[in-house]
Amino acid sequence: MSALSPLSRRIEVGELLPGGGALTIAADIFLPARMRASPVVLFCLPGGAMNRGYFDLQGEGDFSFAAHLTSRGFIVASLDHLGVGDSTRPREGFELTPDVLAHANAIAMDAIRTELCAGDLTGAPLPHLPSIGVGHSMGAMLTAMQQAHHGGHAALALFGFSTRGLVAALSPEELSFALNPAAARANLVRLARLRSADPYPEVPRSAQGRELFAGETADRRGVEALQRARARLLLTAGLFSMIPGSCAPECARVDVPVFLAFGDRDMAGPPEEVPANYPASPAVTLLVLTATGHAHFLFPGRAQLFERVTQWCEAVLPGN
Repeated sequence: MSALSPLSRRIEVGELLPGGGALTIAADIFLPARMRASPVVLFCLPGGAMNRGYFDLQGEGDFSFAAHLTSRGFIVASLDHLGVGDSTRPREGFELTPDVLAHANAIAMDAIRTELCAGDLTGAPLPHLPSIGVGHSMGAMLTAMQQAHHGGHAALALFGFSTRGLVAALSPEELSFALNPAAARANLVRLARLRSADPYPEVPRSAQGRELFAGETADRRGVEALQRARARLLLTAGLFSMIPGSCAPECARVDVPVFLAFGDRDMAGPPEEVPANYPASPAVTLLVLTATGHAHFLFPGRAQLFERVTQWCEAVLPGN
């Protein structure tokens, strides 16, 4: 299944970094052939070292999240974070903190929603258009942070992310800020600069990484498709996502329904512990996919994931 050809947009989000000039976010908007009676838009954010193509993996197989959701009448919009893909890559990349990225994404999503509501993209106005925030890994973290600080979504679907962090990847000093969100945020840019001279490093490939993302049960066609969605890492935001508890306060403030999905070979720790990260949510749904690694769309369980997300979207919003 392939998604319909998207509408590509470049959205100016302003001068969010001092002296950095106007910044632009790239987005793809997938419109369904037949719109739902009560339209909904899903805003999708990729994880670290991935671009917006992650949500529309093109290959000989049904790897496209966007294709499945548009086939059920949903609008899907996927965005490149600042510094990634076709979005502006500022020279001062270390300053692309999670707070800056979440702010930029919120501006871009508001602009897309405005165009959709006005009918500029669909040919017909959509005056009431609720949105669901969707994110994978680091993109899930940024989705939760955006919701906590800027609101706007009626629900969140978060894949492969918890506040547990990635302890094995941290230096002793980085680990010293675990479970201390304020200190982690205050020291984040300094710690990122200590890690690398490049704010947009290539992610080194390793046997451990291949097993985590792909593994033996991944569809090789999907693995090949994933290569076209690869990007450089946003070091500052990536590091923040690896520090345990760094965004726990934001997750605790999310007060809309949350759908959580993990592979049983994922990196986020025991999935059954993650719903507790969202105490203010009125309803948390947990799905664990068997024989599945971190890049969920590459595995046979993707069919179950796509359908469960679809059913959840239909159930979670009034009038759907």
